Amino acid sequence: MVADVVGPVLNDEDRERLRHPAAGAVILFARNYENPEQLKSLVEDIERQREPALPVCVDHEGGRVQRFREGFTAIPPMRELGRLWDRDRDLARQAARSAAYVIAAELGAHGIDFSFAPVLDLDYGSSSVIGDRALHFDPHAVGALAAAIVQGFADAGMAAVGKHFPGHGFAHADTHHGVARDERAFAEILKMDIAPYRIAIQAGLAAVMPAHVVYTQCDPEPAGYSKYWLQEVLRGKLGFDGLIFSDDLSMAGASTAGGPPERARAALAAGCDMVLLCNDPEGQNKLLESLGNTPLQRPERAERMRKKGGRDLRKSVAYREAQEALTALA
Repeated sequence: MVADVVGPVLNDEDRERLRHPAAGAVILFARNYENPEQLKSLVEDIERQREPALPVCVDHEGGRVQRFREGFTAIPPMRELGRLWDRDRDLARQAARSAAYVIAAELGAHGIDFSFAPVLDLDYGSSSVIGDRALHFDPHAVGALAAAIVQGFADAGMAAVGKHFPGHGFAHADTHHGVARDERAFAEILKMDIAPYRIAIQAGLAAVMPAHVVYTQCDPEPAGYSKYWLQEVLRGKLGFDGLIFSDDLSMAGASTAGGPPERARAALAAGCDMVLLCNDPEGQNKLLESLGNTPLQRPERAERMRKKGGRDLRKSVAYREAQEALTALA
């Protein structure tokens, strides 16, 4: 289980959950952040709870999904990269790679292992929860820019997570608040929404997060609970061998399976390696109890998510050049 913590410092209940053998990583939110020094102290305390230390992650995409603000570069919404693509494709690739390098360098300097990025959903203009988080409507543009982001993360020693497989951009409902459905045929989803994943996987995408969306012509279960989507399509057709994270199981879109333990069992049975459950300490306790000593089936997939390299890249020439390249988005 990927757990969250309550505030800017660990409390005793946090520590107990993080020490549980079924805890596999820690995700941070804006409520866990006050300033850079506090963040480093919090991450160091998290690392002290386990040996080896649990990986620490965050949703830090840019735009409205950037958890840490003060002391961090303000990353524009990813749609700005798409707009730049329409003017200058080479410059857009460079800006995408630079944005990812800046994100990874700044997170890594504070002990964060990875971010849940990039978003690979297409901008159909119909999903308010995706909106300007999407890079573009054109699958080729999304794939090319996502590949540059994957490479930019890798340049700074960080793994990338593509989301929300096979694509959340067409469905109208916000899965934080309801069950979303996509009525399109598989052939259309394969041609459009899945196309960027092929390119990102070839670029070295380390992990994927499926959507809490029901693709009614393909499978009655949401993608995150679906062996069809995770094993037949993602593992089989696309040949993906990285880590699969569930999306947050506390979301309304995940409610079709029951309570937290039942949701986790459904996600793990479908093919997820790790499950997220956020903003629900009581549910986390029940989920950890239900998982017991369940080991990761492929621990090497989780190891790939750890930040590589120890030095502070913010002092490097590459970081300064990446900051300068970001001005193309202004």
